[in-house]
Amino acid sequence: MKTITNFYNKTNYPKRLVLYFLVYAPIIVFVFWLSYEIRFLSDAKILNESVASNKETTRNFYLNYQRFYALMWILPLKFIILGLGAHYRGVLRYFRLHDAMRVIYSLTIASIIIYFIPSFQNLLNRSGEPGASIYAIPHSVVLVDYNLSILMFLGVRVLIRAINERRKIDPTQNKKIKRVVIMGAGAIGEQILIDLLKRKDEGIEPVCFLDDNRQKHGLDIHGIPVLGFPESLVEIKERARISEIIITLPPAAGKRIKEINALAQKAGINTLIIPTVGDLSSGRVTITDLRPVSVEDLLGRAPADLDTIAINELIYGQSVLVTGAGGSIGSEIARQVAHRNPKQLIILDQCEVLLYTIEQELIARGHGDIILPIVADVTDSGRMEDIFKRFNPELVLHAAAHKHVPMMESQPGEALKNNTLGTTLVATLASHYKAKRFILISTDKAVNPTNIMGASKRLAEIAVQSMQQKPGNTTRFIAVRFGNVLGSSGSVIPLFQKQIKAGGPITVTHPEVTRYFMTIPEAVGLVLQSACQGNGGDILVLEMGKPLKVIDVARQLIELSGLKPDIDIEIKIIGLRPGEKMFEEIQHTREEYSPTNNERIFRFTGPTLNYPDLERILKEVNALILKENEICKKGVQQLVPEYNPYL
Repeated sequence: MKTITNFYNKTNYPKRLVLYFLVYAPIIVFVFWLSYEIRFLSDAKILNESVASNKETTRNFYLNYQRFYALMWILPLKFIILGLGAHYRGVLRYFRLHDAMRVIYSLTIASIIIYFIPSFQNLLNRSGEPGASIYAIPHSVVLVDYNLSILMFLGVRVLIRAINERRKIDPTQNKKIKRVVIMGAGAIGEQILIDLLKRKDEGIEPVCFLDDNRQKHGLDIHGIPVLGFPESLVEIKERARISEIIITLPPAAGKRIKEINALAQKAGINTLIIPTVGDLSSGRVTITDLRPVSVEDLLGRAPADLDTIAINELIYGQSVLVTGAGGSIGSEIARQVAHRNPKQLIILDQCEVLLYTIEQELIARGHGDIILPIVADVTDSGRMEDIFKRFNPELVLHAAAHKHVPMMESQPGEALKNNTLGTTLVATLASHYKAKRFILISTDKAVNPTNIMGASKRLAEIAVQSMQQKPGNTTRFIAVRFGNVLGSSGSVIPLFQKQIKAGGPITVTHPEVTRYFMTIPEAVGLVLQSACQGNGGDILVLEMGKPLKVIDVARQLIELSGLKPDIDIEIKIIGLRPGEKMFEEIQHTREEYSPTNNERIFRFTGPTLNYPDLERILKEVNALILKENEICKKGVQQLVPEYNPYL
């Protein structure tokens, strides 16, 4: 109660009470007085015709006396009940359906009390003459008062809101009015419309809706018409001078979003879209934070069905270590973990600049009290052991890795040192210090690899699976494979965007090369789901949809920039780079598939390395690190038979 009282004091609640009283008190008095006039108007005419003048005067005096004294308790009663119904917490000029329901509920309760009080008073005062009390209000007056009160209260609030929303734009601001059309006349489109109507003073004017549902055509939503299908966009632009279209379709409608975006470009209209479900759930944005259409929106992937309860239970109150926390995947893991209230979140990266960036972002989101940034190299055994000894993490999410394929081809020893030996070191410490779970972020390039990066990650998978068999081990080891994530530091998307900004050309390795693509929030959400479902020693693979031709992705990015492929921006074929494959795979030939509880997570099982053999493998890897590139790759080929660097 003390907290609530302080809150109201800080927000000038007493002043708001005075404001509401000045608005509502005259309404209460006027309506109650008018109710008597309406109720007894016909009686007064009859009285004038049938009774003496002195009787009429006496009767009018009694009615005035009765309603005057009745107002002495009805006015405070109604005002108090409206307050108990939280009516005065709202801003007077804002009024929506839930505010109207508050008014109706409060007035209903007040009228019920007024209706029955005379009955209780007569029971307590049987000796008094009927009607002599100030509580003796005719029931018919109460009913008239109830109906008039609802009409007057709602009418005044609607009038105040209408005046507020119809304020003229300040001509001194000299703002250019943006006339927008909303694609999608559903619940989200209606919410966007309400927000735009509130922001008229910012120069944004919603003109109409478009929708694929023919039954909505010709209808109005808050006075804004639903005109037709998106295919009529060019015609509507000419008639209504449209400058922007806002798409409110769900993420699964990627094909339709692409078609509408093409129509908008043809009409010369700027296209905006609501945030994705991943952005909304992570708390980064709200539904009214509109943004341009991106290539992620064209994938057409429905939001992943996650067991949020299980994920929350996995993280809540735990000490969590995220390695590679400055990278694209690691930073998103840190965001989603911090959002689920761990006891402590240790974010570790060898790059000070990237680590500082995610640290400041998490602090800005209110997680400064739980995060601990640590600059460290996952291959530094002394430093890593000190971290595990001091902080004893219960959940380890290992995202630290070298991921750039062509770069690692020229220095395979670094890929082995960081991706294989670094992973094995962190996994060994996780087992030694009794972490509950260790999650390795792997890659589809580890499947039948043709590059040293993929081979080094495959060796990391083998080591992690072998660690599950370590005598006395209680840690559950899980590897999670997935493909390219849009917008990550190693993805082609940022490169293409940079090339478009520079005027081209866009460089594509081969016209037939394909890749799997996922969004970063979706991939990380499924990684956390995999952490809940893994049994230990598992390799879980995320469902990544259909592989896309990289050249098609390039064309879509050019079109999203309002340009034309091969006309405004050249697409140049440069040939496959060292270590690159034409297409990626998700399963080794010796692995068997089995489903999990989530349709977007697959489990693959196959032969595993016996733990006693792991030490021998690691010694051979250590010996290969300093060898010449070709000798190093041939040595890795002996350890990973499916690795073929000469394809």
